[in-house]
Amino acid sequence: MNSDGNIDNPLDAPAELLRVATAGSVDDGKSTLIGRLLHDSKAIHDDQLEAVERTSRERGDGRFDLALLTDGLRAEREQGITIDVAYRFFATARRSFILADTPGHVRYTRNMVTGASSADVAVVLIDARNGVLEQSKRHAFLAATLRVPHLVACVNKMDLVDWDQERFEEIAAEFRAFAARLGAPDVAAVPVSALHGDNVVEGSANASWYDGPPLLRLLEDVDLEADRRALGPLRLPVQWVVRPHDDEHHDYRGYAGQLTGGVLRQGDEIEVLPGGARTRVASIDSFDGPVDEAWPPMSVIVRLDDDLDVSRGDSFCHPGTAPRVLSTIDATVCWLDERPARPGARYLVKHTTRTARAELAAIVSRTDVEDLSLLPSPPELALNDIGRVTLQLASPLLVDSYAENRTTGSFILIDEDTNATVGAGMVAEPPPPDDTPHSPNVVWQRGSVGREERWLALGQRGGTVWFTGLPASGKSTIAQALEARLVAAGRSAYVLDGDNLRHGLNGDLGFDAAARAENVRRAGEAARILTDAGTLALVALVSPYAADRDAVRARHAEGHLPFFEVFVDTSLDECENRDPKGLYKRARAGELSGMTGIDDPYEPPANAEMVLVGGRQLEQTLDDLVAALEETGLLPGRT
Repeated sequence: MNSDGNIDNPLDAPAELLRVATAGSVDDGKSTLIGRLLHDSKAIHDDQLEAVERTSRERGDGRFDLALLTDGLRAEREQGITIDVAYRFFATARRSFILADTPGHVRYTRNMVTGASSADVAVVLIDARNGVLEQSKRHAFLAATLRVPHLVACVNKMDLVDWDQERFEEIAAEFRAFAARLGAPDVAAVPVSALHGDNVVEGSANASWYDGPPLLRLLEDVDLEADRRALGPLRLPVQWVVRPHDDEHHDYRGYAGQLTGGVLRQGDEIEVLPGGARTRVASIDSFDGPVDEAWPPMSVIVRLDDDLDVSRGDSFCHPGTAPRVLSTIDATVCWLDERPARPGARYLVKHTTRTARAELAAIVSRTDVEDLSLLPSPPELALNDIGRVTLQLASPLLVDSYAENRTTGSFILIDEDTNATVGAGMVAEPPPPDDTPHSPNVVWQRGSVGREERWLALGQRGGTVWFTGLPASGKSTIAQALEARLVAAGRSAYVLDGDNLRHGLNGDLGFDAAARAENVRRAGEAARILTDAGTLALVALVSPYAADRDAVRARHAEGHLPFFEVFVDTSLDECENRDPKGLYKRARAGELSGMTGIDDPYEPPANAEMVLVGGRQLEQTLDDLVAALEETGLLPGRT
């Protein structure tokens, strides 16, 4: 540790926190085991003990039920099973622990995926009477698939088989053989009685034949330093652009995110993806103040030497160590939804700080967790099924394989209609190299220029700035002035408004509600094409209905395209005074119907990125608008 109190080398830091996920079949004793760990390690407060004692008496089961310490949901207490994932923290003199009590019932296997996804150790409970069941194998398979580095078979209820050594060794041998087939790197087995505390925190005279440590000591001895030496290449997805709005920090621009791989040091040369620009790290700020270096899982704010175009969804890496850029992903998926997954279905893929729309192109196989055999090309994946799939993305993602990085190699699938998480995915290892010059997995293929390649070559990002407001509010005037300033600065920008849309693309549309909605939709699609091409599309339309504007925003979000809504807030009186086309005058005279603001409503945006008050000096309005676009990353620097 240096004089500032910072750790000189992250690899020398003590491994203090251990994340443990418990799993196993129903009634194998997971909640009781955790309760015993908490109780016997003196990690329970008096009021918690009193509550458990009171509930135990009310249930009339005649014993102090330690499972109640983790089964917090009323439904769990009444049914005697774990439904949700319960997290508990406790510490010993040697180590701190976060325990995840995950459900054992097959219906809630998806919750086990949640609990084990960040675990260092998976403890699989096995009832000594029943042996290794299908659900035990399922949880071991999930733990190995999720790359949990340490696996412990906790053979529970040994008191009910009279502490039979032969029975324990039979179960341990079967579990180890199954884990070996999964490729689990470190497997241990412990005989316990969670109900009575044997071999949980202290050793047991009932198992004099067992010469290993009790469970708690085994967990205290897990070598996390060796695990964390394999930090891999630098990975820092940008979650937020930090621009404080105060006098003290008015020049501050930082990029916040959580490191998921590698070590980042002040002065390091880094590459900003997907654009590929390079710069150096000027400083690193943490919750505790400035630091010279950072490592996973630290959350930091990084300041750069150069003023680059960086926004949420971008990622930092060291030069030459970039992740793969893929529009087609092969992955292992655990299906979490009652509705099955079928080829052709569309989902959202949430990956680190990016979201992309995807189609389930194919279900390659489904794994039988009983014997690890593969069923090729099944018609669907049902709830709790684990299968290999191919996803076709609408926009590329920066990914590693899950074996390389558990964060950049994982994703979730989201149902667009319900916003429910329906699948948890792990990116497969890349195929071995071949002589084919352009793999179908790579976005940048001959004859097909990818968006990121195009933006990089053009030296700019695309985006849509959507101006909305009453007729004659000044939308087109502001948009055209911004276009002129951007083009003069060498930036590609183009205005789409009523004049050029209604005389061409939308010339066949009228002015009723349906036609207006279609006018907005077509304008939005044209803006998406311009944005994808690397142009700043400046759309100036009344677009009076919030639902139509929201639909355009959603279409941009599907393709991970920037969208910036500007409300030009000019009063109706001011608009009528301007009335350059005489529309308000005709509407007041009854010669024109459906005039927005007169006999047709205008719905102001509730959450526009910017509100411009009408009537201000145009140059000042432009300065404010350009500053806002720079702050959000749509413009790279002062224009």
